[in-house]
Amino acid sequence: MCRTLAAFPTTCLERAKEFKTRLGIFLHKSEVGSDTGSVGKFEWGSKHSKAGRNFSEDVLGWKESFDLLLSSKNGVAAFHAFLKTEFSEENLEFWLACEEFKKIRSATKLASRAQRIFEEFICSEAPKEVNIDHETRELTRSNLQAATAACFDVAQGKTRTLMEKDSYPRFLKSPAYRDLAAQASAAPASLSGSSLAEPSHT
Repeated sequence: MCRTLAAFPTTCLERAKEFKTRLGIFLHKSEVGSDTGSVGKFEWGSKHSKAGRNFSEDVLGWKESFDLLLSSKNGVAAFHAFLKTEFSEENLEFWLACEEFKKIRSATKLASRAQRIFEEFICSEAPKEVNIDHETRELTRSNLQAATAACFDVAQGKTRTLMEKDSYPRFLKSPAYRDLAAQASAAPASLSGSSLAEPSHT
């Protein structure tokens, strides 16, 4: 056992282990393709949290604002798992694809990737068609004629608003999240996210 965990009472370790197990169950169906990033990968470390918060604070922070949820890799994975139960995961996958798209610097790659995103999420009868109005769809289509990092901004913004006003409140009320939040509240404050990770063997 790692030195950090050994310093805690057995009851604390059992509670942390139960917490980890519950979250694992919550996320076990969260798997998406490589095109949308590593959404299905669950990480216990706090290095992806902007403020370096421990994992319990991360979980509890998801209900503070939609921005905090989206800024947390674990939060995105949990939200994606929830959206899959509602068959609406395409909204989050589109949002994530747009975030990755904005990081592309090559004009050639930008154009080809823009077309792929449009065909996957925007055009009529797309395999993962998102719920946007006709005007936004046509605006996005015209933007593709001279693709820039901002060509999906309007569509992405409308999809984000839809998730924030519709899916996000239901996620917070879901038994899975409420159970997870209860576990996070009960977890010892001194247990950081990194100390919950399995000890590495080199």
